[in-house]
Amino acid sequence: MRHGDKINNLGVKKAHRDALLANLASQLITHKRIVTTLAKAKALRTYVEPLITKTKKSENEVQIMHQHRVVFSYLKDKSAVKELFTVVGPKIASRPGGYTRIIKLGIRHGDNAEKAMIELVDFNDIYGKSAPGSAEQAKRTRRGRGSAKKTASKPEPAVSEAEVIEEIKTEAKTEEK
Repeated sequence: MRHGDKINNLGVKKAHRDALLANLASQLITHKRIVTTLAKAKALRTYVEPLITKTKKSENEVQIMHQHRVVFSYLKDKSAVKELFTVVGPKIASRPGGYTRIIKLGIRHGDNAEKAMIELVDFNDIYGKSAPGSAEQAKRTRRGRGSAKKTASKPEPAVSEAEVIEEIKTEAKTEEK
């Protein structure tokens, strides 16, 4: 029985798993997007999101240094920690969570493993809030506000999500060859 066993062990021992997730996390922070197996991507999400949360600014200098040391103890890569606190941290400061996105890419031909791309949400230039040509729209609520609800129209996205996923899949296939 596996009651209360929520962690995916990935078929390796703890030391190997810690090293694997630390390397994947530092590569994700450095490159903003990586392609790996679906199981590793899901395990990486639970590993890296608390680390990204630690980058949110605090008012005390001692707390900031402590957070740097805590994150370094997980990542073991000084350049990734610097990138996380200087580039990623300020960009995600207003986001309440959900810093990563997993997109399934199909199967790998050699061993039939499911491949997935995991990326940092705020660093996607193709679609999302930072997409060129997408107008910032006021936050909408489910409650009616009279005629303003009728006049507001949703702008067309510059590129559909399906097109982006297809483009990523073709890139992954060309990298395989």
